Amino acid sequence: MQTFKGQGGGKSTADTASDTRNVSKVKVWLTPSQSEFIDFVLFYGASELSKSLRIVHDLALYHSDVPIGVKEKRALFGVRCLGKELKKPL
Repeated sequence: MQTFKGQGGGKSTADTASDTRNVSKVKVWLTPSQSEFIDFVLFYGASELSKSLRIVHDLALYHSDVPIGVKEKRALFGVRCLGKELKKPL
């Protein structure tokens, strides 16, 4: 397969098709910041990020003497939900 500069890319059409098989599942356009976030999650690893978020949640909620108000509870719940969603297979 040739690149836009006319050089051989070394990939066959079948390789390109398998690389883009998940693209067709996206039904909305992503903003640059959303795309950057997804790239970060994929680079760091969703499982590791999920574990990190769970630790932050547990430390703040169970191992802190700081009083937690409504805003903080909502934020911690958001951290917990994000961690749970990241645990699911991509």
